[in-house]
Amino acid sequence: MVMKFMLLVYMAEDAMNPDERQQCIADSTRLAHALHASGQYLAASPLDSVSTATSLQVRGDKQFVTDGPFAETREQLGGYFLIDAKDRNEAVAIAARIPAARKGAIEIRPILEMPGLPAR
Repeated sequence: MVMKFMLLVYMAEDAMNPDERQQCIADSTRLAHALHASGQYLAASPLDSVSTATSLQVRGDKQFVTDGPFAETREQLGGYFLIDAKDRNEAVAIAARIPAARKGAIEIRPILEMPGLPAR
């Protein structure tokens, strides 16, 4: 049985210099192509700078919109891979291949199937 996993990339925005960042992007692109060739790639993308983030909370009938990420942490969500894997162990092995894992952390989360969602 194949499961979907979200691999969330967390890293301090200043963890890489510009050259390292470009190399990370190139290496991540190669990984995405390798995963595509094996039938495991669903999606991947880096996120824009945390300075462009907006957070929203709804409490009752009020919306609270603030600039910046919700969490005040040193590491921020910087991107993701959405993959198919046969189990958690295979997802961990794929996550270990993400270049940003060498400077940050990769959170591995199974995707819960939600009935009734529109098909792509």
